[in-house]
Amino acid sequence: MSQSLFAALQALVGARHVQSSEEAAPYLTDKQGRYVGQVIAAVHPASTEEVAAVVRACVATDTPVVVQGGNTGLMGGATPDASGRAVLLLLDRMNRVRAVDTDNDTLTVEAGCILQTVQEVARTAGRLFPLSLGAEGSCTLGGNLGTNAGGTAVLRYGNTRELTLGLEVVTAQGEIWNGLRGLRKDNTGYDLRDLFIGSEGTLGIITAATLKLFPLPKAQVTALLAFDSLEQAVALLSHARAGFGASLTAFELLSAECLALLREQFPDGPRPFSSARQPWFALLELSDNHSESHAREVFEQVLGEAFEQHLLADALIAENLAQSQAFWQLRENMSDAQKRAGRNIKHDISVPISQVAAFVAHTDALLQQHFPGVRHYTFGHLGDGNLHYNVAHPLDATVDAHMAHYAALSRLVHDSAHAHGGSISAEHGIGQRKVNVLGRYKSAVELDLMRRIKQALDPLNLLNPGKVLEDMRP
Repeated sequence: MSQSLFAALQALVGARHVQSSEEAAPYLTDKQGRYVGQVIAAVHPASTEEVAAVVRACVATDTPVVVQGGNTGLMGGATPDASGRAVLLLLDRMNRVRAVDTDNDTLTVEAGCILQTVQEVARTAGRLFPLSLGAEGSCTLGGNLGTNAGGTAVLRYGNTRELTLGLEVVTAQGEIWNGLRGLRKDNTGYDLRDLFIGSEGTLGIITAATLKLFPLPKAQVTALLAFDSLEQAVALLSHARAGFGASLTAFELLSAECLALLREQFPDGPRPFSSARQPWFALLELSDNHSESHAREVFEQVLGEAFEQHLLADALIAENLAQSQAFWQLRENMSDAQKRAGRNIKHDISVPISQVAAFVAHTDALLQQHFPGVRHYTFGHLGDGNLHYNVAHPLDATVDAHMAHYAALSRLVHDSAHAHGGSISAEHGIGQRKVNVLGRYKSAVELDLMRRIKQALDPLNLLNPGKVLEDMRP
C-alpha cells in the first residue's frame, strides 16, 4: 500500500515534491534531537487544494498525516513517530502573501511563510505585525498558529490567537474551510478559528491566516532594570502598567544567574550591571505613537516615581538603537548560552503574575531539597506570567546524571505550578513531550471534552495522532 500511496502522492503534487523517508531525514528529527521518526513520504504541496487532495488520499488508505512548519518546536509536536506509517506534510512551498489591506489593517498570508518575512511585509506596508520570538528567522506562521505562540510582545498585543482574525483550514476529511474573514466582529456561531489555533495540527491543517496589523511605533525606549527581589520586580510591573498604559510592550525577566551565564558563554557580549549584586533584572520596552521626546519624558517620569517608591534598585536606559539592541541581545542569547553550557531540564510554565514570586521561592527550595546543588536559570515573560524555569546540573554531577532525573524533577516543577494556579505549558504546547502527564493537571471533564472534540473533527484519528492527547486510534 505504501508504494501505491507514494505514487499517488507524486501524481498529486509532482514527483520532485515527494521524498522518501531517507530523503526526508532532516525533517524527521525534532529540534532538540529527542525524537526521530520514519514516514512513508514527505510531501511538499504548493496550494491548499493540493493539501486537501493529499489528505483525501491518506484518508482513503487510513494513513496518518503529520504537518510540520519550520521544525523549531520544543515538544516534538511536528515529528512523526517511528512506525513509518505516516505521511509528513511540509508547507514550505506555501509561502505566498495573498493580500495586504492597510485600510482594514490586515495581512493574509499562507502558513509556510517564515515569521520574519511576515514582519517585513507588514513593515514595508507601513504597519507592525508584533509577534516576535527567538526562532522568528526560521519558524513558520503555521507553526505559530498551531502552538498559539507567545513571544516578547504578548504583554501589549497578545498571543498569536489574539493576532488572528481568520483562518483557512483543511479538515481531517480533506475538505477546505475558508474562514479568511478580516472581521473584528462576527457573532455567527461557534468560533472555529480559536478551536484550530493551538491544536498542534490534531484537528485540522491551517493553510493560511488573516492577521491583525498595527501602526508602526514612532519611538521605542528600552531599559534594563535591577531589583532587590522578585517581589519588587512584580510591584514595578504593576507600576509600569499604570504609568505607561498600552504603551508598555515588553517586560522580560532575567535572574542574576542568567546574566552570569551570558557573561560566561558570551565573553564579548554586553556586560551591563557586571558588578551588581541584585538577584533579578528585567528588560522593559515602551513603544510610543507620539515621538521620541514624548516617549523619553514618560519613561523617565514613571521610572523616577518608581525610584521614589523604592520599587527599583537601579536602571540603565538605552541612549540609542545600538544600546537597545545590546540589551535585547541578552534576552535573545539565553537559549544559545544554555546550549553551550550543556543540556538542562527546561520548563515552560505560567502562573498568575501575583503568584510568580511565591512559585519561584517555593520551587527553588523544593528542588534544592530533592536535588541538592541544581542550578536555576529562570527567565521569561514576566508581563504575562510565563517563566522558562530551567534547571541545570549540579557542578559536582554530570549532565547525563542530571537528565536521568528529568521525570521526577519536572513533576515537582509542574506540581508546583499547578498548585500556584498555573499551567505546565504556556507557549510551547504539549506535543509528545508532555502528552503522558497532561492527565495529571487537566480535570476528567476537560480531557473528556477535548477527546470528544477530537473524535468529532477527526474520527479516524489521522491528524498528528499521539500529540496533545494520547493516541486515540480505534
